[in-house]
Order: sequence, then structure tokens, then C-alpha cells
Amino acid sequence: MRAVIQKVSRASVTVENRIMAEIRQGLLVLLGIEDSDTNEDVDWLCNKIIQLRIFNDKNDVMNLSVQDVGGNIIVVSQFTLHAKTKKGNRPSYIRAACPDIAVPLYEQFISTIEKLTGNSVGSGQFGAKMEISLINDGPVTIIIDTKNKE
Repeated sequence: MRAVIQKVSRASVTVENRIMAEIRQGLLVLLGIEDSDTNEDVDWLCNKIIQLRIFNDKNDVMNLSVQDVGGNIIVVSQFTLHAKTKKGNRPSYIRAACPDIAVPLYEQFISTIEKLTGNSVGSGQFGAKMEISLINDGPVTIIIDTKNKE
């Protein structure tokens, strides 16, 4: 499971001219799921994301989590995070999970974030063509891969 986490001052996701989710201060999480991902990957990544201390405290030091600042979260599925580009110029997405595996894990991911934070989580529509708008605050962008825990 791979996530691109962006600290935002504003973000939204739109499908067919309909706003699916919209937030102010918080996190936009782009989530890529692969065939080998499990419930353990979901739990580990959700806990890591909500505990990331990437928001500024009163001393302007990144020392606060999304929960500490009362921020919101949008999660968007993005299979292209598992693109392989070694051969040629057309990316291969062979590692991206098929919907039978990805959809339940995506839904579990959102549900787990909601349980851990006590807040509803905005999301896109799995498999749909989406438009994402955001203002990256910082900019702060962090990539986490459950298969390469650094």
C-alpha cells in the first residue's frame, strides 16, 4: 500500500462536475493498493498518517498531527501510484490491485481513519475519473509505502 500525503489548506475531489468531498485545513491522501496488501497494511498506514506531526505548533515547528489541529482528511484511490516505468515510456500497472481486492481495502482504509479520528472522511469515487483540487500547505508532501517502512 502506497500513500502520498499532502498537507493542505484546501482540497476537493469532483466526479462528473459533482463535488464529492471538500475540506479546509487537513490532509489529502492519494492511496494506491496492490495485490499483496492486507488488513495489517491498512491498520499500520492509517495509524501512521493520523499521527504524522506535520502541522505547525505555536513556535512554527512541525510538531502537531491532523487531529491536534482539528483538520479533516480526504482519501482518493489512485492505482497509478504503483506505476512501473523501467521499460519503455508507457507505465505498467501490473502491481495495482484489481477492484475485487482494492475496493474492500479502500473502504476499510476510510473506515479505519474514521474510527481512529472520530470524524467523517471525504473520498472520491473508486474507479471514476476524478478532478482533484488542492492548495498544498508548506509545501508538505510525504510518501509512505507499507512495503518499505522507512
